Amino acid sequence: MLNPAEAKRIIEAALLVSREPVSLGELRRLFDEEIGADTLRRLLGELREEWNGKAVGLVNTASGWRFQTRAEFQRFIDRLSPERPPRYSRAVLETLAIIAYRQPVTRGDIEDVRGVAVSAQILQTLEARGWIDTVGHRETPGRPALYATTRSFLDDLGLRSLRELPPLEDIARTLPLETPFPPRESGAAGTDRPAEAGAAQS
Repeated sequence: MLNPAEAKRIIEAALLVSREPVSLGELRRLFDEEIGADTLRRLLGELREEWNGKAVGLVNTASGWRFQTRAEFQRFIDRLSPERPPRYSRAVLETLAIIAYRQPVTRGDIEDVRGVAVSAQILQTLEARGWIDTVGHRETPGRPALYATTRSFLDDLGLRSLRELPPLEDIARTLPLETPFPPRESGAAGTDRPAEAGAAQS
């Protein structure tokens, strides 16, 4: 039986080589499930503390655990890559913000908030990136598609759930919207936190 220090090093190695977040269930397979979930969580917590203050940190996302570069160093790391990360238009980012904070929403809902038409290309861009998905249809004439964010969206932001999204005021300061968000009509009036909708469905 491995001692805790050895188990922690194995977890560290597995997370360092993985390109995607690794769930607790997958980590248990490293040890033929001889180590329980509670022990794994404790070891992961210790590992996160050990990496605290370094250029790379251990984070818990919607899909599991992973190491990622801290935000303040990302611009330097990007210089090593010949491929520039995609730059998204303001319209794409506004649409994503509306979906994240008001999901599930239809294309018409998004247009009501933005005050302008939303092209199919904008939604296709977000779907191709893996940030949004169709999670159903509204039972109204035409049965318009309902859009919500995905686990990939949360993973890329280093979040475990939609409730960890920053307050809407912070988003508004970094991404001035053409039209302010109206209050939600059902259940969330007076709050800037999204309901947990589709982010866990992908």
